[in-house]
Amino acid sequence: MMGWGNQGYGMGWFGGIFMILFWAVIIVCIVFAIRYLTTGKVGPVERAEGDPLKILQERYARGEIDTEEYEERKKALQSGT
Repeated sequence: MMGWGNQGYGMGWFGGIFMILFWAVIIVCIVFAIRYLTTGKVGPVERAEGDPLKILQERYARGEIDTEEYEERKKALQSGT
């Protein structure tokens, strides 16, 4: 059985590290692809935090609330209560 010892097959510990890095890159690419397809952005997703008065104006513009409710809520926001 000559030659069956260590003939250089495989890559030892370097191969294991390379395999971990390979799969990490694949997983990161999949995560970015899913994120891009769902949000249209690759970077951090911004949260919709806004000025309460601006949100109120947007709701009024979309017709979610009527003029009376808009005026009441606007008055309450401007008075601070």
